[in-house]
Amino acid sequence: MRRSKQWDVRGAVGLSGFFHFLHCWALGCLLPFLTLYLRHLGLTASMTGIIMAAKHLVALVWRPVSSALARRYNKRRMVIIGSVISSATAAMILLLFPPTGVSTESGSCNVSQLNANHTVYEFDSTTHEPRTTPQTHSTHVAYSAEPKMKFTEGHSAMADNISANSITKSASETQTFEAGSDEISSKEALETKTTRGNPEKKSRSLRRREEKQEETDMEMARSEFLGSLKVMDAQHQMFFLVMIVVGIWEVMAAPLEWTADDGLHEYLDFVDASDRHSTVKPWRHLGTAGGVGITGILVSILSCLIGTVLHFYAYALFMVIMVPVVALLPLYRHKRECLPGGGLKALLLVQGDQRAMLCAITALFTGMAGSAISDFFLWLMQDHSASELQMGITLGLAPLCQAAFAPLNGSVASFLKSHGRLQLLGILGLSLQCLYYSFLWVPWAALPAQLLAGLSTGTLWWSIEAQCADTASPGTERQVFRVFEVLSLDLGAGLGSLLGGLVVQKFGLGVLFQGTAVMLALWSVTLAVLQWRIPRQRRINYSRLLAADASEVSESESDQDHDWLEKAMEEDKGNNNWRSSEK
Repeated sequence: MRRSKQWDVRGAVGLSGFFHFLHCWALGCLLPFLTLYLRHLGLTASMTGIIMAAKHLVALVWRPVSSALARRYNKRRMVIIGSVISSATAAMILLLFPPTGVSTESGSCNVSQLNANHTVYEFDSTTHEPRTTPQTHSTHVAYSAEPKMKFTEGHSAMADNISANSITKSASETQTFEAGSDEISSKEALETKTTRGNPEKKSRSLRRREEKQEETDMEMARSEFLGSLKVMDAQHQMFFLVMIVVGIWEVMAAPLEWTADDGLHEYLDFVDASDRHSTVKPWRHLGTAGGVGITGILVSILSCLIGTVLHFYAYALFMVIMVPVVALLPLYRHKRECLPGGGLKALLLVQGDQRAMLCAITALFTGMAGSAISDFFLWLMQDHSASELQMGITLGLAPLCQAAFAPLNGSVASFLKSHGRLQLLGILGLSLQCLYYSFLWVPWAALPAQLLAGLSTGTLWWSIEAQCADTASPGTERQVFRVFEVLSLDLGAGLGSLLGGLVVQKFGLGVLFQGTAVMLALWSVTLAVLQWRIPRQRRINYSRLLAADASEVSESESDQDHDWLEKAMEEDKGNNNWRSSEK
């Protein structure tokens, strides 16, 4: 009987892989360079860290809730299409904000800094309106000490005459204004008479009036809508506005990945092909590498003014391209009710296993380290005068290594009997990467560290997946894995961004990378000691128990290799529908 086109597993997996490839390509075009754009707007390191932490914490709360609501009301395709369009629109709002004029970056010409001949916007702290000021290069305003001293000595008398004339003129204008005004109080009139012959006292009284007028204007501004935001300086205004927009952007973009992933998994599980779900992951790494690398090359070719907005336009373009793909995306919802409390059950399983708890803490620490590195690594490269070409190629190397590591998971699993050892190697690799970055001397020198980062990250996630297989009960494998994923990519990343921004603001980039390396190294030593102290639980060989007799039990390696029932259980792992039996 011919297979129905509706349940074409190979086509469904291929189309879903293409969808995740485009999505990760779009994310790679913008997200790795977002902190550089925030630096271009004039935000400090602590402000940047708070904004990125708020972004991760919004995803922590809203992603699982939106995924559950989309499944409950069977609106997955509508949610995905709405998320694609609205997130692209929200990201473009950031282009409407002009720079504050506060310089927090180096003098290199890249995505985070316009050309010196271009005009930038600055905010006036008194009128709260942008004004244009031409920027000049720092070398054009640098003078030696001797010419500056001669200029001061030659024109000091002229400066004194100008200041005296200006004071006298202001005093006479003030007297004329007072004579023609009918609303001057008796106290001010008396002060004017007493200070009429003294221009210095008159200027002081004028300054007092101006200060009173400014205080009155500030009180009126506070009473208006968003008044507290209007009376702030330009940098804090930009900080709050960007944080609001980034929060809205994350609310729009958060439901996308989990909703599409859940629909594909239920589709494959319905036709007993859930083992094909893991083949989609390498396409995500390839999309991220392509988006980061190609965008970096294009920005380096184009001018700085165009390159500043190219990341946003590329992100919006690939999001729009995804819309027809979403219309054909294979999505399915089981008609039977989902088991309630799946996430809570997964949390209890992780909490009840000591090795799973160690893996959870490892995921939290590595998420903190990875977020701190990804947020401020490009700041470090920018301080070393790196171009967008160097940034793009360097960042694209790590996901390429992860994509190459994915097909090797089976061979690594058969070679290593314990995934805890591989987890230690991954943590040490990340620690060496951070220590290497703290002594970076040229931009291209970061390539070996990125290669090590790709292998270390792939190793860590493979060990986490292996720990999930040991911890989860039948039917809860994906929920347990998402517990580790949320701890690493959302909670850990949010804490890492927040602490990383504060450390960079107070101590600098070098201290951030060195402190992260020390933290990972200490945890690797602690993890090794705890793993040695915790007793290992051996798996029960069910096939040997079924085939064994009281008088003869074969202990040879050849009998274990030819154990047909054990091999069958390993091959069909995850394909059986355990939830129907529990129901």
